[in-house]
Amino acid sequence: MEVGKRIKDLRAEAHMSQDDLAARVYVSRQTISSWENGKTYPDIQSLLLLSEIFDVTADSLIKGDVETMTKTIDSDVRTMKRLSYVMLGFLLLMVLAMVWVIVQVSAWDWPLEQTVPTFVLAIVLWGIAMFAAIWVERIKKKHDLITYREILAYWNGEEVDRDTDRGRRERMLPRWMKVIRTVGLTLLCAAIGAFLGYGGAMLGEKLLG
Repeated sequence: MEVGKRIKDLRAEAHMSQDDLAARVYVSRQTISSWENGKTYPDIQSLLLLSEIFDVTADSLIKGDVETMTKTIDSDVRTMKRLSYVMLGFLLLMVLAMVWVIVQVSAWDWPLEQTVPTFVLAIVLWGIAMFAAIWVERIKKKHDLITYREILAYWNGEEVDRDTDRGRRERMLPRWMKVIRTVGLTLLCAAIGAFLGYGGAMLGEKLLG
């Protein structure tokens, strides 16, 4: 991956640190490191910004790497779409499984031990959905996608604009705050799933009885 080596050499010639370059390209320092180590490729907007910063043409940056870059990005887009569908599908199946558990307990008066297989199935479905979600997060991190608009642009194969107020604010948030927010959203989703499951069970009980 020659583009990574060229970025590193040009940055060194300009006497810039990875943090300095990251601030000017509106990405994280980790993203710059990934580019320079050949782990990921910069997108179109980042290439244009890099060419302006280093006063070189975009063609000179990506010469010889265009085909590989296109294949890598296209592959990640397809993977992200498939994983998103898998995540949503298995979350829906998990909710249905939890509804079935509540129906078994509330409507049919089954003892809890008889609902264990269905409950285990719900946990397995949730685990698969979370595995897909984690994989999607890795792709987002790999391409430095933070806001919904950035993700949507990447999904549609459009230019990703990171130079937005929200994008800059999100990138300035400390890691611990992001972790707390993620945990909070996970708990909220679990609560919503439980509420939907209980509501579905009550509806099923009325219909059955």
